[in-house]
Amino acid sequence: MSPPYQLLADTVLALHVAIVVFVVAGLVLIVFGNLRRWQWVNNLGFRLAHLAAIGVVVVEAWVGVTCPLTTFEMWLRTKARAPTYSGSFIEHWLGRVLYYDALPWVFVAGYSLFGLLVAATWWYFPPERHHGRDRRDA
Repeated sequence: MSPPYQLLADTVLALHVAIVVFVVAGLVLIVFGNLRRWQWVNNLGFRLAHLAAIGVVVVEAWVGVTCPLTTFEMWLRTKARAPTYSGSFIEHWLGRVLYYDALPWVFVAGYSLFGLLVAATWWYFPPERHHGRDRRDA
């Protein structure tokens, strides 16, 4: 009965890492893409998803709440009767990238600074506000 829980826990961890990559790479793409004049990096949907993702992280850090994905992953690992972060390949390698030790204030400061950088891109590289209308129709 534990293999499905282990697989689900690994899937949650992979999703968590994908969100982290989206947040970090998203900021890089927004800045680099604007410097290269890539229009798609200012797509309102992309920018809102990016802002929401880092916004959730910053709020969790300030409030002192453990990420629900972490909580869910740990619950699944408990159900699988698996030790935390020493099991499968995915768990071992992706866990090392995502989870590291530091004082709590370091995370709050880091997430807050990153959130401010994302907010600054909204001012410096504002998202496009047209709603799918072809510019020829305007």
